[in-house]
Amino acid sequence: MIFGVIKPYPSPLITGRGIDLDFPLLAGCLALLGLGLVMITSASSEVAAAQSGTPLYHMFRHLVYVLLGLGAGVVTMMVPIATWQRMGFLMLVGAFGLLVLVLVPGIGREVNGSMRWIGFSFFNVQPSEIAKVFVVIYLAGYLVRRQTEVRESWMGFFKPFIVLLPMAGLLLMEPDFGATVVMMGAAAAMLFLGGVGLFRFSLMVVLAVGAVFVLVQAQPYRMARLITFTDPWSDQFGSGYQLTQALIAFGRGEWLGVGLGNSVQKQFYLPEAHTDFVFSVLAEELGVVGSLATVALFLFVTVRSLYIGLWAEKAKQFFAAYMAFGLAFLWIGQFLINIGVNVGLLPTKGLTLPFLSYGGSSLVICCACVGLLLRIEWESRTHLGSEEHEFDESDFAEEPNHGR
Repeated sequence: MIFGVIKPYPSPLITGRGIDLDFPLLAGCLALLGLGLVMITSASSEVAAAQSGTPLYHMFRHLVYVLLGLGAGVVTMMVPIATWQRMGFLMLVGAFGLLVLVLVPGIGREVNGSMRWIGFSFFNVQPSEIAKVFVVIYLAGYLVRRQTEVRESWMGFFKPFIVLLPMAGLLLMEPDFGATVVMMGAAAAMLFLGGVGLFRFSLMVVLAVGAVFVLVQAQPYRMARLITFTDPWSDQFGSGYQLTQALIAFGRGEWLGVGLGNSVQKQFYLPEAHTDFVFSVLAEELGVVGSLATVALFLFVTVRSLYIGLWAEKAKQFFAAYMAFGLAFLWIGQFLINIGVNVGLLPTKGLTLPFLSYGGSSLVICCACVGLLLRIEWESRTHLGSEEHEFDESDFAEEPNHGR
């Protein structure tokens, strides 16, 4: 039924010359998905065997999430970018609605002291993952509608924060400090690329740093994390336990690792080994070489996403360009924070690693974002992103130009 609705629209999957995709980006993301499935299987085997009786329990669930994510990517790829632009305000309202619902007792599900999930019978939805993408889409539309105002006036600069600050407040009520930082960081990067002057941008950075300092001081557990991560061995079996176990995993991995499936830290020493700290298990089993290869793969995917935004900007499809930039910065923020936490450069913070960590909401949203980026690249390359363009069969008759 879904495909019957969206089939009339031209898309990278429905052309007269077959599938027409940006294969470098697709290959990079599929490689990360495959690596994630392998590492989830390895990192969760001991916990899954103890909790469910089968070591492959989390692998099967993660495989279902991968299939759902691929389906979400196909659907988003077939929807015109102009449609997302028109739906920007509705998506913003939906984001606020989800973040309010998750805080309602009986609807939101509390895990480890945080109300971050809306529970269903078979799976949980994490509204913050959806909200971050919806904010990017809305802000991209705002930057197009108010481009001159954003670049030349203080009011155009401050208006987005009327929306962003209440949303950040809802995220902090869960609490989800990591998602707040990622969302605000991506929004700040989009505003800068949208033409905000250096002085106003610098002021925003100073205010953001001050706000982070106040938020850290406001909660004792955040201050404890901030102090402990600088010397986790001072409280090795207390607040520094996760980080010390992660660092032991990195140390055991050395250059080439102990071998796939041979991690010791995943055997109930390292908490959340298949979610927030899956990169530590990867480093232990695949070593420095495998870790750097994974980082290089992430770097390729994010840089390619930024280039897709640049190509859309050159094609004068500014909404698509800002959206691509925003999605790329969401990935970059989560990647830097998760890796930074794993290696001890940042305080411990629960934030998934895109494509690799176990978690249905994060994985499905990442795949949907890939679909959006593939759609943006296709529209900018074929110049079919304008709402005024009339489509006919001649648009798809020529051979594709993959000269990028």
